[in-house]
Amino acid sequence: MIEATELTKRYGRITAVDRLSFTVRPGVVTGFLGPNGAGKTTTLRMVLGLNQPTGGTVTVDGQPFGGRPRGLRHVGALLDAHDVHGGRTARAHLTALAVSNGLPRRRVVEVLAEAGMADAADRRIDGFSLGMRQRLGIAAALLGDPPVLLFDEPLNGLDPEGVSWVRSLFKHLAEEGRTVLVSSHLMREMEQTAEELIVIGRGRMIAAQSLRDFAARGAPLRVSVRTPDAAVFPGLLAGEGATVRAEDDGAYTVTGLSADRIGELAFTHRVRLYELSPQSASLEEAFMELTAGSVEYPAGAAR
Repeated sequence: MIEATELTKRYGRITAVDRLSFTVRPGVVTGFLGPNGAGKTTTLRMVLGLNQPTGGTVTVDGQPFGGRPRGLRHVGALLDAHDVHGGRTARAHLTALAVSNGLPRRRVVEVLAEAGMADAADRRIDGFSLGMRQRLGIAAALLGDPPVLLFDEPLNGLDPEGVSWVRSLFKHLAEEGRTVLVSSHLMREMEQTAEELIVIGRGRMIAAQSLRDFAARGAPLRVSVRTPDAAVFPGLLAGEGATVRAEDDGAYTVTGLSADRIGELAFTHRVRLYELSPQSASLEEAFMELTAGSVEYPAGAAR
């Protein structure tokens, strides 16, 4: 478990992280979201003891992580896939980490295979693509078989097979009871992967809740309706206070009424329905709406 209380980081007059308090629970994948410059990486670095807080505290399983010996046994992390010695091979890089953390060398072979890097084990890292470096970074995070794992933008550069593997890996790690925190700007991937969210903007907390509840905050209930009685039904729905928008494919998007209520009205007024389907709230829509005031450099801003 990761617990932050009033966590703060200042650089001179700039406050990068502003009194964040949150808990990352084991057993679920938690997404860590925010616009560029929101303070996500700074927060992760403080969790790992790489940056010291200006105020507040953050602990991993009840202790500050910076004081733990052989840290890879406790926390595995991928912060920057480029932060490796390019002249080493993948095997040499992981072996150095294993030796310095008192881990058996067999773990190097195991994590290389798990990350799909066995055939590239003896290649120099400076010849790796970004996707291969990401796989190597994930392998390094898994090396100590830790109960807590942090990943900063782990999907950058991965091909579709790699994305599918990472998605399955994170869910599997959480199912094993581990604490998994994933920072990403890819909303659709977070919808596929995360169950809980921590959302920040300009270093401040915006939300800490389930993905479903957060998505529902930013978009009204929408229902897709298809009917051959198009001359009657839209007006009937509008009379009930709904907003009805005709789509190019012949369907109607209805907001302001539940699917159950629309079905009741159709039954009462003998209107035939070919489709009546609630539309899931979009995480991306909710994120864009709720973080709009926290974007540091919004597109289209006047020069």
